[in-house]
Order: sequence, then structure tokens, then C-alpha cells
Amino acid sequence: MLEFNFHPFPVIETERLLLRRITNDDVNEIFELRSNPETMKYIPRPLVKNNEDALEHIAMIEEKIESNIGINWAITLKENPKLLGIIGYYRMQPENHRAEIGYMLSPNFHGKGIIPEAVNRLIQYGFEDLKLHSIEAVIDPENYASEKVLQKCGFVKEAHFKESELYEGKFLDKVIYSLLNN
Repeated sequence: MLEFNFHPFPVIETERLLLRRITNDDVNEIFELRSNPETMKYIPRPLVKNNEDALEHIAMIEEKIESNIGINWAITLKENPKLLGIIGYYRMQPENHRAEIGYMLSPNFHGKGIIPEAVNRLIQYGFEDLKLHSIEAVIDPENYASEKVLQKCGFVKEAHFKESELYEGKFLDKVIYSLLNN
């Protein structure tokens, strides 16, 4: 069984990006991301309604890091500390040496290759530092932008589950992509 340890918090750099810890100072940016119907379109979670909701979301992220059960980073450009997006490992399965990667980005920064750059770096972190055997991503089948990112980063489509999740009275499909460490 793998043991995950996010202490000290791993700050990660890529060519253009700094992936850092999310703090309460990011509340406005978290609010913007999680209250925007466009960024949340394919994420079956309720929109945050105010800064209090956003702070709760930050607290939940922090709690998972504290207890080593999940980790999220703020995506920032090296020259600017402002949070542009979130990327992280959710639903970690230490017993299976597997974790699920997820990400979201402010629409102003779409199409600049930011997410693939962050995903590729986190794949490296997942396999080399966390010693994962496989990484999965769960997406809405209509989220073509995310699908393109995953394919670009070497993920392979593993499954398409039909109407497998009930959210707000509707049954949603989900597609699973994965990447093996080999």
C-alpha cells in the first residue's frame, strides 16, 4: 500500500508555471472559477454562491492535504502569483497505486497550452514522487477540450459509462481515461 505525504507541501515548477499551495488569499479567484457556469459546465458540483462557499472549498482542499488523502495546486504564471486555475489528485487509491487527476482553468487562459503543461508535470510527479502505477481522469463525454488535453498527454480512453451518475435529477455519462507508468 502506498503512503502519500504532502508535507512539506510540494511547490512545482514548469517552464512557464508555478504550481503552489492554495490559500484563503485566493478566495476571489476560487469564487470566480467555481461560480462560473462555463468553467463548471462539465463538473457535476453545485456552483459556489459567495465568498463563504469559496472559503469552504479552500478549507476542504486544505483538509485533504493535511490528512494526505488528496492534493490540489493553484496554477499560476511564474511572473504573477494570481490563481488562474486548479489542478490536483483527487480520489487517491493508495491500495491500487492509482489516483485521479483533475483540473480547471479560467476561460481567459484557455487555448494557451497551460493545462497540458501542468498535466505533463503532474504525471511526472505522480509516477516519480508518489510512485503511482496508474493515473485516471474522469470527464464528461462532451468535454472535448479536456479530452484533447488527455490525448495530448498520452492518456488512453478506457471506458464510457452510460448514465452512471445521478446529478440534479439527470443521469450523466462519464468517460474514463488512464495512463499507466511503464
